[in-house]
Amino acid sequence: MNDTSKPRLLALDTLRGFDMFWIIGGDLFFKVLGKETNWVWADLFARQMDHAEWEGFYAYDLIFPLFMFISGVAIPYALFSQLEKGKTTKELYPKILKRAFILIVLGIIYNGGLSFQFDTLRIASVLGQIGIAYAIAAFIGIHFKNFKTLLFWVIGILVGYAVLQLVVPVPNFGAGNLTPDGSINSYLDQLLLPGKLYGTVFDPEGILCIISASAITLMGTLAGIILRSHFFSPYKKVQLFIITGIVLIGLALLLENVYPIIKSIWTSTFNLLTGGISFILLALFYLVIDVWKYQKWTFIFRVIGLNAIAIYMAVAMIHFQATSTFIFEGIASLFGNFKPIILILGLLIVEWLFLYFLYKKKIFIKV
Repeated sequence: MNDTSKPRLLALDTLRGFDMFWIIGGDLFFKVLGKETNWVWADLFARQMDHAEWEGFYAYDLIFPLFMFISGVAIPYALFSQLEKGKTTKELYPKILKRAFILIVLGIIYNGGLSFQFDTLRIASVLGQIGIAYAIAAFIGIHFKNFKTLLFWVIGILVGYAVLQLVVPVPNFGAGNLTPDGSINSYLDQLLLPGKLYGTVFDPEGILCIISASAITLMGTLAGIILRSHFFSPYKKVQLFIITGIVLIGLALLLENVYPIIKSIWTSTFNLLTGGISFILLALFYLVIDVWKYQKWTFIFRVIGLNAIAIYMAVAMIHFQATSTFIFEGIASLFGNFKPIILILGLLIVEWLFLYFLYKKKIFIKV
């Protein structure tokens, strides 16, 4: 499959911003909206704004894997293009490793690392998983650029991971135990992962979860290769993504009864389901934004997507809610029972204006 360099897709930054929107307060807005109103549709949305307790899937469970899928889509644009300009794979190593290292450090800081309470510090983190899984996918990607070879890597990781979870016995629990206490993820996290575990006996960003997450990152890389290719027309690309998405979702649902969909230990079925949805979302955003050129509305999300890591760290460091209350409390009081909804809307406005300021100053914090 021949690639050609193309300008960065608006759909990619927009989809990333759409994904981050739910993290920085979009979820909270719909939770409060569902609680404070009797609107059926709002209540349905609100119920989807939580993670599944263990088995199962809610819309909010998609946010993290979608972000990793998007980071994989960027690999052909950011790295393959460098190889096409004459750089060697070894020359890209420092860039990949630097990104992983910075994200690991930022993840530890996000978890409270600056308090220096190392005995209770959680080392595993969302950002750390993004960094390491991206590095795994990137190293595989730059060494095996061929589409079919990368597809075999995805299949190999998913199948190998399933074998680990379903066949390899865990001391005192046996094989195929997918409970919080008995999974092989829990066993290895307790044995090898330093620091506090998020789930006490397991960590959703633990050792094996990172390896599993590299599979959905590589799915994104496959999508990125197709997007850069001149072999397919734009509509053919959309068709391929939608068909792929439907197949992956169908396969996940078909296997669910024997191999449950569990985000906390990133089962291969979880990857199949979220990878399928990610392909379909990418198809829709690409079709509307880059093919049909309906782009004016994308600015709202692109401002968020262009500084995704910045806003993720900022919400942990800056009290945006206090600013929202200071500015909007008087106005919100005029709306009676809708006051909490107005304040959450104010929070989103304050966060967006912060990002818009960075955008206008051309400050883009990238890792």
